[in-house]
Amino acid sequence: MLKDLKSDGMVLKRLVLRNLPLYFIPNVIANTIIPYFSFKNLNAVHLFEGEYCIARFLLPMALLLPFIITFDILKKTIALSEEGKAGFVLPDNFTKNKFMFKMAGINGVTTSSVILFCMLAVQLSIPKDYSFNGKLLSILLGALAGTLSIVFTLWPIKKIKELKSA
Repeated sequence: MLKDLKSDGMVLKRLVLRNLPLYFIPNVIANTIIPYFSFKNLNAVHLFEGEYCIARFLLPMALLLPFIITFDILKKTIALSEEGKAGFVLPDNFTKNKFMFKMAGINGVTTSSVILFCMLAVQLSIPKDYSFNGKLLSILLGALAGTLSIVFTLWPIKKIKELKSA
């Protein structure tokens, strides 16, 4: 995806390279450390059961992280396009607020739905009273947060660049 940014000049590439660490690093750190220190017993973490379940961290992250990052990067990209610095011009009938909220909402709801479905599938396939290792889940949660940060930084820029040619 970074190769596509070269064709539209250095401004979008600089925007991505400047914002990607700002999204990636805090999300990885926060989404690893907070669950790790929140679990009372690191060897008894459940998906949905109890006060210290992984769902209380994972589901809000899966909804809010894609929504916020998508909205923020779209806002910055559209501002660059309006200033004429992005290397492309948006259509005349483009409604930026509607587009930003719609794409951010779709990304957030879709991501949280997929993760909820996966969690339910795992919950139905494991034995009753099975618990997970909290340390491993914290690391996986941080890795997922980092992956979502990268995907939802690059994906909206790709989608908005497709609008100019449509």
